[in-house]
Amino acid sequence: MTSFHHQRLIPATPAQVFAAIADPARLARWWGPAGFRNSFQHFDFRVGGRWQFTMHGPDGRDYPNESAFLHIAPDLVKLRHVCAPLFELSIGLQPQGQGTLVDWLQVFDDPQVATAVRAIVEPANEQNLDRLAAELASGAEPA
Repeated sequence: MTSFHHQRLIPATPAQVFAAIADPARLARWWGPAGFRNSFQHFDFRVGGRWQFTMHGPDGRDYPNESAFLHIAPDLVKLRHVCAPLFELSIGLQPQGQGTLVDWLQVFDDPQVATAVRAIVEPANEQNLDRLAAELASGAEPA
C-alpha cells in the first residue's frame, strides 16, 4: 500500500475550507500534526508555485519541507512533496449538506517508504484534519 486516504465532514463551505488552505497565515496555523508549528519561507499558491516551510516539532526538532502545487481549483488542491519522503497529496472539497467533505489522499512514490511511515502518517493526517476543523470553527482571520 502506498496511499493513505482520510475523509472528514467539516461544518464549513468549500469556499471557507479553500480559504484556509490558500491563505498562508491560516495554513501555517493548522498544517501538520498536533503539537507542530510552522515557519513559511516561501508560499506561491499557483500551479507550478513552490511552498517551502519548516515544521517545528514538539520535540524541538525542525523538519524542512518543500512542495510544488500541481493543481489549484475551488474543489481540489494537489501538491507534490519534492523532498524526502516523496509523495503527492490531493485535498478534495465537496459540498455535503451544510458542510464540506474533505477528501485527503496522500500517495507515496515508494511502497517501502509508505510502509515505514504508516504508523506516523495515518494519525498525523487525522490530526491535520482536526486542526483544519478547529481553524475553521474558530472563525479566525489572517494574522
